[in-house]
Amino acid sequence: MGTNLASIVTESASRDGAAPAVRLGARTLTYGELADGTARVVTLLRERGLQPGDRVGVMVPNVPEFPLAYYGILRAGGIVVPMNVLLKRREISFYLEDSGAKLLLAWHGFVEEARAGAEEAGTELIEVEPESFAETLGALEPTPGIAEVDVEDTAVILYTSGTTGKPKGAALAHRNLDENSEIISRTTLLIGPGDVVLGALPLFHTFGQTVAMNASIRVGACLTLMPKFDPGEALATIDRDGVTHFYGVPTMYGALLHHPEREKFDTSTLRLCKTGGASMPVEVLYGFEEAFGTELIEGYGLSETSPVASSGHPNQTRKPGSIGTPIEKVEMRIVDENDQEVQQGEVGEIVIRGHNIMKGYWDRPDATAEAIRDGWFHSGDLGREDEDGFFFVVDRKKDMIIRGGYNVYPREVEELLYEHPGVREAAVLGVPHPEWGEEVGAAVVLEPGADDIAPEEISAWVRERIAAYKYPRVVWFLDELPKGPTGKIVKREIEVPAAADASAS
Repeated sequence: MGTNLASIVTESASRDGAAPAVRLGARTLTYGELADGTARVVTLLRERGLQPGDRVGVMVPNVPEFPLAYYGILRAGGIVVPMNVLLKRREISFYLEDSGAKLLLAWHGFVEEARAGAEEAGTELIEVEPESFAETLGALEPTPGIAEVDVEDTAVILYTSGTTGKPKGAALAHRNLDENSEIISRTTLLIGPGDVVLGALPLFHTFGQTVAMNASIRVGACLTLMPKFDPGEALATIDRDGVTHFYGVPTMYGALLHHPEREKFDTSTLRLCKTGGASMPVEVLYGFEEAFGTELIEGYGLSETSPVASSGHPNQTRKPGSIGTPIEKVEMRIVDENDQEVQQGEVGEIVIRGHNIMKGYWDRPDATAEAIRDGWFHSGDLGREDEDGFFFVVDRKKDMIIRGGYNVYPREVEELLYEHPGVREAAVLGVPHPEWGEEVGAAVVLEPGADDIAPEEISAWVRERIAAYKYPRVVWFLDELPKGPTGKIVKREIEVPAAADASAS
């Protein structure tokens, strides 16, 4: 493979250009067509003035245009800034300004917010609508070759909020993503030509991007896409396309397992499934394996680790509830507050070192120095290691909420709540939910004289200003929030009232 991650497209095309690369329903792009399309995207971008190292936002759902844009940008020597299509203008504007993005490729169905955000950031927008985009590319000559880059040059900037304020961009090098996808495709996914991967995870997210897309494209497998996960459609797609590999978050597996018409579909082609992003209930894991006759493997990683750091391995000893063992070229340790390794079995912070660690946070040297110390990335997750070298996550990043596989960072929502004129104080926390795992909840103290505001009004106000999966659907009012001796809000002491039932939302 070349040093540019985009070479995985041309390498697979050179081996079998007629093989299906990406599918969406009845529409299929062969590897030859994907390679040709990305070469035309290079021409499009260069006509708009793109230079090597320039950043390009990609706000496109799980459709064939995503890999066309992603690999086209890399092929041109640019840096991809993947963005959730559900983001609103203020979020879009921040991502574009912070990364200094020159261009934004935005899906036509979400173009209104994208255009507003791009205008605020001074970024040129290219609307992506399937027919017109195909016509535009078809009228262009493909640019041959692939831009030469150094393996340590940044390929992708993935934004992650952590738990402290504004999102930070994890700068991932070509080598990070190339090696991570190569290692997992060979050692944990056991995937090759002829395999079919169900791409239900968002491709803008690190899990879907590396594990589903990059790993599939590099080996010549077919990625069959779902723009939005629906268990019935997923079962139908597995049946129709002969899906061999499925990767998802625990809530997806629960939805497939409990679908009332599951047995009507032929899912016998499924050979291997992988989960991450949240803890997998053991009863769901065993239930899914028994119902579908396939192996379900748990793994662990973060945006900053490209993402896979550890994983269970097919046909090997495993421990349900464990995130497995470190993958090739990765080390993991459990350390105390002084970065000293703890005794085996004791709980501490998971730290990671290896090929997969990001270069750093984009334009945030202080945050980078805090996260990466002596070459070890500090995950913020609490875990333990057993006598066999298996790792277990005991608690995840403090405060972070995982709603249906999407990370919601309370600080971001809280800052928005504090902008509401009727809100004096607010604390955002996860509320247990039977379907999503967690729902976003907000305990709010109102300003004096704002007693006429209803919880629904707060929820609706936030919804207008932030991505739909982030806004608090469960809002309740308190006279005051519990605080510690320093005045810091103590979230663990906040009680969720029985009336604030997340299952009803």
